[in-house]
Amino acid sequence: MSLKTDTRVSHPWRDFALPLLTGGFMLAAVILIFFVVPNEKVQGVTQRIFYFHVHLAWMAFGGFIFVAIASVWYLRTGSARADQLALANAEVGLLFTTLVLVTGAIWARPIWGVWWTWDPRLTMSVVLWAIYAAYIMLRRLGRGDETITRYAAVLGIVGVLDIPILVLAIRLWRGVHPAVVISKDPEAGLKDPTMIWTLVITGVALALLFTWLVSLRARFAAIDDELETLHLEGER
Repeated sequence: MSLKTDTRVSHPWRDFALPLLTGGFMLAAVILIFFVVPNEKVQGVTQRIFYFHVHLAWMAFGGFIFVAIASVWYLRTGSARADQLALANAEVGLLFTTLVLVTGAIWARPIWGVWWTWDPRLTMSVVLWAIYAAYIMLRRLGRGDETITRYAAVLGIVGVLDIPILVLAIRLWRGVHPAVVISKDPEAGLKDPTMIWTLVITGVALALLFTWLVSLRARFAAIDDELETLHLEGER
């Protein structure tokens, strides 16, 4: 019994360069956030959490958009690779969305005085989290069932429609969620150049982390699928 995929083959970019780059940029981001950038004038030290919070959200959005693209690819071709990439992006995207909700609550407690409020953007974030949690649960429950996998792919495509609503929620319903990077308050926002650099480097760090985690998860999904196939062949 042997695995047919290239999962045992070492890839220099995936196994060495990507982890090193991710670690280096993440270390630089942490140093900049906690030891270099000044406090924002309105929110004080609490604002520092947004260097992570903002990019966690954008990476999650990107992951879910890729779920939709890979799901279309799967529905058109039946490609196992497309299905594995869709699932990997959904799982990592769900992790990042969970961290968005947690970091948002940590920020909200000292600024709003509550851990949570049903602001439109926060509410749509929970809806997005629930859609992709349902997608992953459907995949798990229908393991090996092509019909259920295709239903999950449709959910992965429909679910991405929540993202533009979430992004525009502040303008559509005038919620209390602040404009983080651009503010109408002349004293607020990222006025110091080091704040901009910190935002950029943190974004690169989290983009690399997302890519690394997806590559690892897709690799394990390929192994899992092949072991399942071998198991079914062994039962015949």
